[in-house]
Amino acid sequence: MGRRIHFVVDPQGWCCMGLIIFVWLYNTIFIPKVILFPHYEEGHISVVAILCYYFCSLFCIASLLRASVADPGKLPENPKIPITEREYWELCNKCNMMRPKRSHHCSRCGHCVRRMDHHCPWINNCVGEDNHWLFLQLCFYTQILSSYTLILDFCHYYYFFPLKKENWDVFVFRHELALLRISAFMGLIILGGISGLFYTQLMGIFTDTTSIEKMSNCCEDVSRPRKPWQQTFSEVFGTHWKILWFIPFRQRQPLRVPYHFANHV
Repeated sequence: MGRRIHFVVDPQGWCCMGLIIFVWLYNTIFIPKVILFPHYEEGHISVVAILCYYFCSLFCIASLLRASVADPGKLPENPKIPITEREYWELCNKCNMMRPKRSHHCSRCGHCVRRMDHHCPWINNCVGEDNHWLFLQLCFYTQILSSYTLILDFCHYYYFFPLKKENWDVFVFRHELALLRISAFMGLIILGGISGLFYTQLMGIFTDTTSIEKMSNCCEDVSRPRKPWQQTFSEVFGTHWKILWFIPFRQRQPLRVPYHFANHV
């Protein structure tokens, strides 16, 4: 959406991302077919429950695909450095290119990324300045979709009325219990892993530090100007409008931040 496509050739990343897409397809196909549509036809749930599930599923896959192909902030080979900003640039000792402070060289991708947080194999891409907001949306909507799936799995057996019409000639209904157990198992695993990751990402934004900076202990509290959390989140999402923080179908516009705030490391 107005940005160049960034594609990383990494078989390990392809496998990880393929696994995530498989889990998404599994729940998007079987959960409505086993739970939502049958209970809707018998009047146990409203159409709002179906629409909410598909909206969560759509936002989840959209943020995943966009985060995986979005340019994370790759630096050009010959960047133009304004004279007033030269003191905030440094030389990378791996690719021998000038880069802004808080950039990092990704050994897996082979280039420097502005304000790189980490390289994520689950999206087969780096998480940097230009796609960090999409990665946060992915974590957020994955948690919602996993939680919603687990709630439906539970309600199907312990809350909803038993279904009166069941077509036992269909494979899905013949293996309903096994399919839902697999769905619940995958939901618990993903929800547990994503919740921990999302928490660390939020804490990083609140403290205005990346995961790499935390591991290298290069950000001392005494050397960092304090910023309100609204400002740090607005810088990540590229807008002060909080409602737009939840929309993956848009183009991010970086906010202009004074260099004494943006490059304090």
